[in-house]
Amino acid sequence: MRAHTTRTALLVAAAATFALAACGGDGDDDDSGGPQAPPDSGDLAVTSPAFGGGEPIPVEYTCDGSEELPPLAIEGAPADAAELAVVVRDPDADGFVHWVVAGLPADTTEIASGPAMPEGTGDPALPEGAVEANNGFGEPGWAGPCPPEGNHTYELTVYALAESSGLAAGAEAEDGARAVEDTEALATATLRGTYERG
Repeated sequence: MRAHTTRTALLVAAAATFALAACGGDGDDDDSGGPQAPPDSGDLAVTSPAFGGGEPIPVEYTCDGSEELPPLAIEGAPADAAELAVVVRDPDADGFVHWVVAGLPADTTEIASGPAMPEGTGDPALPEGAVEANNGFGEPGWAGPCPPEGNHTYELTVYALAESSGLAAGAEAEDGARAVEDTEALATATLRGTYERG
């Protein structure tokens, strides 16, 4: 009887562990299993005046604040890039997509902070010609960090693309992210920030 009870307990524990991993956990586990940002390459660099690499993302850029688009500074993009694109994922939540934008001119050096999009009209901080996919919540534009609990890392990756990604406005989040990630990149750079809830 004791052996049966022990075996049952082990099976329940294993099932719970699997379920936690499938949901992305609470962000405290380094082995998330979600899509990871590519290694930085070339001279491309991305920073933010709002937070440093590896630092907490200020609350105003999250679901607990006004959910503004965080400001970004971009340097070193190859002059022969067809366009720049940005994909923001949460690898601690199986790569949940928080933002996809493409069609940024190769000479873009900053993306200004802006309020959340009014009724899907487009992020006001973006240059003309920029195209946004839906985020993982099924809405266009930026979705601020909003983990259910724990400390999550957010990867803001800039891609200097060799050719147009062909991103369609309003594309589903994962389709939009893949449209950028699967296009040949001349250079990439990632800024990582964190946010904790619960």
